[in-house]
Amino acid sequence: MTHLRSRLLAGVAALGLALTGCSSTAPTTTPTEAAPGQSSESAKPVEVTLTVFAAASLTKTFTALGETFEAEHPGVTVSFNFAGSSDLVAQLQQGAPADVFASADEKNMAKATDEKLMAAEPVIFATNVLSIAVPPDNPAAITGLADLARDGVKLVICAPEVPCGAATVKVAEAAGLTLKPVSEEAKVTDVLAKVASGDADAGLVYATDVAGSEGKVTGIDFPESAGAVNSYPIGTLAKSANPDLAKAFVDLVTGEAGQQVLAAAGFGKP
Repeated sequence: MTHLRSRLLAGVAALGLALTGCSSTAPTTTPTEAAPGQSSESAKPVEVTLTVFAAASLTKTFTALGETFEAEHPGVTVSFNFAGSSDLVAQLQQGAPADVFASADEKNMAKATDEKLMAAEPVIFATNVLSIAVPPDNPAAITGLADLARDGVKLVICAPEVPCGAATVKVAEAAGLTLKPVSEEAKVTDVLAKVASGDADAGLVYATDVAGSEGKVTGIDFPESAGAVNSYPIGTLAKSANPDLAKAFVDLVTGEAGQQVLAAAGFGKP
């Protein structure tokens, strides 16, 4: 395993420290509701649900940041919808209610922006690169990208419309390889799951997915991944029912606390 892989694993171990050692920007005031005869100082916060649509590769980091956000905003529950970025955009286009959208690439965010679904210009908050995931015993003896094109290798990748799939196509074309996957998945976490279960000999996922797999897969870094770096944008949605809280969540992700959590999980800087 390369030095990069080791650094990523160490980073994941530091995730909890990043959360406890930092806080986001000043908390947004949560609406309160006073009972008859009750002073405003003792009023209970109104229960609010903040809905965040986020790329599947952000599941662990955003779940942790959601807990931080809830602690800083009494009465607020952060509800996540984690899926492939292309699926999330399709849901938003069909009118699904949400407050924040975080994509694993700029292409799918551009779809949302072009259709006026975003309230403001999205902000890049992280980057990510591909890594080859194999079962711990590496049954197909994979050592690099070229091995994925060998006959008999059960390869699983993301579908081309998904950010990890688009990156896979890019690196394969640049390397002059023809990949013959046994399946194409709608989100990167499904690719990881098939490798972890032994249903596949290898899968192309993000380096952060390997690092967060808790040893269920082994990661093989390959130099060609540098040619397909994914940038992650985030923004508030135009039809958000909670625009102030939505902006506060974006501020958490893009601020010092969020950046430390993302870095600890292996994400690159914007």
